[in-house]
Amino acid sequence: MLKKIRYAVQGCLALLLISVNTIVLTTVIFLLSIFKFLAPKGPPRHFMTHLLSLMGELWISINKAVIWFYRGLQWDIQLPNGIRRDGRYLVFCNHQSWVDILVLQHCLNRRAPFMRFLLKQQLIWVPFLGFAWWALDMAFLKRYSRQELLKDPTLRGKDLENAARACEKLKHIPVSMMSFPEGTRFTQSKWEQQNSPYQHLLKPRYGGIGQILYSFDDALDELIDVTIIYPDGTPTAWQFFSGQVKNISVNIQFRPIGDDIRGKDFRQDAEAKSHLKKWLNNIWEEKERFITYALEK
Repeated sequence: MLKKIRYAVQGCLALLLISVNTIVLTTVIFLLSIFKFLAPKGPPRHFMTHLLSLMGELWISINKAVIWFYRGLQWDIQLPNGIRRDGRYLVFCNHQSWVDILVLQHCLNRRAPFMRFLLKQQLIWVPFLGFAWWALDMAFLKRYSRQELLKDPTLRGKDLENAARACEKLKHIPVSMMSFPEGTRFTQSKWEQQNSPYQHLLKPRYGGIGQILYSFDDALDELIDVTIIYPDGTPTAWQFFSGQVKNISVNIQFRPIGDDIRGKDFRQDAEAKSHLKKWLNNIWEEKERFITYALEK
């Protein structure tokens, strides 16, 4: 009973502190984004971009500090040498829980450049957050529904060009472009529905990764491949915030990005599509072997 009360108090306190931190810093980012919007292109705009990235990193750092008080959480993080704050990386990871994003931020914040995502264009209209995401240089992407494509086949392939335009400004600043190749969180029902060939992973999807590789062309330095393992079972966000998670293992490694998949229109180029799928499947097979070995130790 006492343990349940402690977890409840810890969880409520953590959520309160993180919520206050988010409200305060999102408001600051929103206000600073107005100055960025008004700043002329060139050094003034670059300065505001850098300042806003620092605000984003501060937001994550304070959230990390809140979780740091839970001394019972043991991190096993394997990091490669040479991650640069001024690099340009594609980052991807297996996806099991909403906790994954917090784990990624814990491991890479202020080690790698600030993480950006491809977001649906409609999200820019979310009050405060939409403008803040714009200020933090998230890439807003116009996607087309299946119904729109059936109605107007000429729209096929337009999403690649939209992605390229959305990512244009990110090609010239330090960035970590984040993607979950599985597209959704791993669950037993999704695993069975997919008939996945992996025991611990869903099948990787190449569409989102292909869009980023096409958009950035040769601007990306390397891939940062992250594998997250929860030895005691996949946690919920509440279990994480309340201090019930005791062990998290993270393996991070660099992988090269070959010229045969950079800047290629995988929708039109069958050979490039084949190379992309093979590259991604090989990584996923290795990731599966690593997770299996780690859990059996």
